[in-house]
Amino acid sequence: MDAVNHPERDQAWDTAQRGETPTQRLDRNWLSLLQELRVVQTGVQLLTGFLLTLPFQPRFDNLSTRMQIVYLATVGCSVAATVLLEAPVAMHRLLFRRHRTVYMVSAAHRFAYCGLLLMGLSLTGVTVIIFGAVAGPSAGVIAGSCAVVGQLALWVLFPLLVRREPVPTDS
Repeated sequence: MDAVNHPERDQAWDTAQRGETPTQRLDRNWLSLLQELRVVQTGVQLLTGFLLTLPFQPRFDNLSTRMQIVYLATVGCSVAATVLLEAPVAMHRLLFRRHRTVYMVSAAHRFAYCGLLLMGLSLTGVTVIIFGAVAGPSAGVIAGSCAVVGQLALWVLFPLLVRREPVPTDS
């Protein structure tokens, strides 16, 4: 359990089993982060683009003031998520060949967490808006609640349950 709560203690395993130097581990962590960001960047960019087109649709004027507030909050979260999930790429460009990999991995890790949180809020908001517009406000609240529960279950609770399992001895 201690290795789970303190992943930095896993570095000895990386050295022994992978034969990695600290620099190689940083490079591997950086590439892993970038691969994860590639996946979520596409989704959040599409979501943001979709949201930005909604006010230009004829039915948008039919949204209640409350739903317009939900829409604006959703757009704000989606744009902020896009900025956070793309920030590591911009940071890498500015810090390229400046020997700041430790900083980049640490910052990108935090940006990814915050970006995923905001993306989750955006997904919830767009779910509320769409279900609310199509099936009414109650359906919007129910669908938004289901989106939150799904995200919490799959993005937080399931990984935390896996973290509690003992580390396999053969890995």
